[in-house]
Amino acid sequence: MAEPRVLILGGGPAGVGAARELARRGHGHATLLEAAAHYGGNAGSFEFGGQWLDYGSHRLHPATDPAIMADIRALLGADLKDRPRHGRIRLLGKWIHFPLKPVDLLLRLDKRFAVGTLRDMVAKKLPGRASDGDTFESVIRANLGSTIAEEFYLPYAVKLWGRDPKELSGVQARKRVAAGSFGKLVRKVLSAVPGFKPPGAGRFFYPVRGFGQISEAYAADAARLGADMRLGWRMTRIEMPAGERAPWRVHAASASGSEVLEAEYLWSTIPVTLLARAMASGVPAEVLAAAERVTYRSMILIYLQLSVEQFTEYDAHYFPGANTRITRLSEPKNYSALGRPKGTTILCAELPCALGDDVWSMSDAELGRLLADDLAGCGLPLPVQPTAVFTRRLPQAYPIYLMGYEEPLARLERWVESVPRLLSYGRQGLFQHDNTHHALAMAYGAVDCMQSGAFDAARWSELRKVYAKHVVED
Repeated sequence: MAEPRVLILGGGPAGVGAARELARRGHGHATLLEAAAHYGGNAGSFEFGGQWLDYGSHRLHPATDPAIMADIRALLGADLKDRPRHGRIRLLGKWIHFPLKPVDLLLRLDKRFAVGTLRDMVAKKLPGRASDGDTFESVIRANLGSTIAEEFYLPYAVKLWGRDPKELSGVQARKRVAAGSFGKLVRKVLSAVPGFKPPGAGRFFYPVRGFGQISEAYAADAARLGADMRLGWRMTRIEMPAGERAPWRVHAASASGSEVLEAEYLWSTIPVTLLARAMASGVPAEVLAAAERVTYRSMILIYLQLSVEQFTEYDAHYFPGANTRITRLSEPKNYSALGRPKGTTILCAELPCALGDDVWSMSDAELGRLLADDLAGCGLPLPVQPTAVFTRRLPQAYPIYLMGYEEPLARLERWVESVPRLLSYGRQGLFQHDNTHHALAMAYGAVDCMQSGAFDAARWSELRKVYAKHVVED
């Protein structure tokens, strides 16, 4: 039996991982379309001023499945570095090391915050009123107490998702807050203590040419094995199969022209909302209406180039406070530890916003001044004037789990499942919070389901239950 043709939309980790595995195992002939000039999607990298930069702060976590980690090691070799985590959090005007360290907490933690947290821990052991509903706020208050909720997670949530935490589903808290209980929080602190430290705690893996090198390596190996990998190709329209044996027809365009591609299977890693809207016909009106109710948070990444060797020794700074508009600042040079280029470094700040709002419409110069003001307000004034200010804009950075989001999302998912030979997967395809290793696990799982030229939908349904339990690694 001839290998089925599989057309993959999107060249992020989920897309390139599947293309490479299909080619490696001989389970299908993959053609992948990626609209950008590089692979990796939001987990990609680009070069500027002799330095590799990511789209925000990214790490490969030790929690990666061993088989996938072995593949990444084989693909990257010595380019994959084992690095210590060295970040800090701005909390009530003080800097706290992240990952949390016991001695640092004792010396630096705001005393009022510490007393309030201890009081909340004791109160949690006492009988009391049940949590009020299942919102982000109620889950955080019930599990971590009012002090941590009000001083850290609730203001951070407003910045990240642009909504009152009472409007967000409790699922958002369970998927995004790894230390979602006092017990987990204590274990995280103890993981920094010798004798209690689990393997990989406080460390991460990072490629020397930026985090996107992982996706680039998968894509290169997929091409070597025979996959048709197309950068700069944008899907413009999709025609569903006209019959049981008819192929999918995907209209695509590039700088060199346009083409209509045919395949037995369509695997999409683009936002499931965009997938529904891209269909030329055949999508029920109620499905398109549901797509309008499934929303994403946008983000602007602000990059400042400074003519200094290093801005700080830290790889990342976190800013939960409402008075600071950015949520995180990373210094990519500190991730790779290459020490290049000499005499210059670049900062990357993450600024969540809504697509088309006043922030989204700001110029690069205005955003550079915003970042400089934010840093000065936190005691981190720029040592010199930036030699360059530029931005990258992510229309779909984070899923927003509004209360009641499950109903429109389920309608979209039922529609996807009802269409023959269509698969929507990955972070964007499943509208899910996860890490790169989770996206790669989905790619491998999808290929596992492709046996003897046919896709095992029942097996995929079981894997979906596993993927639904993914919790983001901090």
